[in-house]
Amino acid sequence: NQARTIRVSLTFLTYICKDPKINDATQEPVNCTNYTAHVPCLPAPNIMCKDSSGNETHFTGKEVGFYKPVPCRNVNGYSYKVAVALSLFLGWLGADRFYLGYPALGLLKFCTVGFCGIGSLIDFILISMQIVGPSDGSSYIIDYYGTRLIRLSITNETFRKTQLYP
Repeated sequence: NQARTIRVSLTFLTYICKDPKINDATQEPVNCTNYTAHVPCLPAPNIMCKDSSGNETHFTGKEVGFYKPVPCRNVNGYSYKVAVALSLFLGWLGADRFYLGYPALGLLKFCTVGFCGIGSLIDFILISMQIVGPSDGSSYIIDYYGTRLIRLSITNETFRKTQLYP
């Protein structure tokens, strides 16, 4: 009756990570800093881990083995629903731009009656598509937690496949 120790690297299904705690007001993980929150992960029972200094740890399935980073967004209290509603109903007065922190554009829209309605329509589209957001660079508060649309962009680090012309 000899106890056997099996050494494996932590791969899929050898650990369980807990779900992040979600803030009800922002619908983002609690303790989000630098666009990252951390959730505890528990290795499966009878997993033996050795760190870089040679210390071994035997897990029973109840100890935290590591913390997995979870992406999150920086939110500062700007509601997506409020921004869209202001843009739709009071955009011609510049209320949407005042709300999002652009007072100069809000005043210009107010004085020109939303650039004769054309600017109001354009702003409604830009705010609805989340192209225009809060002036402080934060994200909108959206009323659910989960998968969201992410705007794709091309930077200097973006890989581009060469075009093959026939």
